Amino acid sequence: MKVYAISDLHLSINSPKPMDIFGEDWDDYVDTIVKNWTRKVKDDDIVLIAGDISWAMNLQDAKLDLDFISKLPGIKVIIKGNHDYWWHSVSALRSILPPNFYAIQNDAIKIGNVVICGSRGWIAPEDNKFKNEEDEKLYKREVIRMELSLQAATKLRCDGDELIVMTHYPPFNSRFQKSSMQELFEKYGANHIVYGHLHNASKKQKMKYSKHKIKYFLTSCDHLKHNPVRII
Repeated sequence: MKVYAISDLHLSINSPKPMDIFGEDWDDYVDTIVKNWTRKVKDDDIVLIAGDISWAMNLQDAKLDLDFISKLPGIKVIIKGNHDYWWHSVSALRSILPPNFYAIQNDAIKIGNVVICGSRGWIAPEDNKFKNEEDEKLYKREVIRMELSLQAATKLRCDGDELIVMTHYPPFNSRFQKSSMQELFEKYGANHIVYGHLHNASKKQKMKYSKHKIKYFLTSCDHLKHNPVRII
């Protein structure tokens, strides 16, 4: 079993959205995702999708995009992104997910010797300062949710298990300063962090980054050339 990741698919199967307006990296991107995905992922592999899955505004329309993903090989695990407006209730979402398709929201799952947890996250402060009170409020709330998820993961984790944390927003700021999120990852002994959210304006971002024996992976699909990256 291998573990791959790719995020920010921004699918719109029901009402195709011209993503090429965001740059040439998005030309025919859905076909490219399918080609790359099916070339490397096997049915017993895991594919992590760290948010911004569908442009849909309601669960019924998003189901078409989720069904599209479900037909691709692998066991899928998803978290919510800032554009996933259709994700209102995780229980409602789980009720319509196909087999081998899992949604995480402040909790955790274990597949083989891999424990996966996570939360959406929010914008990390620069020099310990937030842009506004709303950002500070949302960030602190997400820190609480992330710890709930890590606590759930700890209960599932056995000796030798790999712990992967998914978060949509980068867990650090533009200067890679240590954040409350990273303190949690270190406290609970995470091995790998998968995140997305960053696109064309952030080409200078590191695709892989290691700190305190934790490996961080930026998995936005345009950065990956729409090719799932292997995590484990």
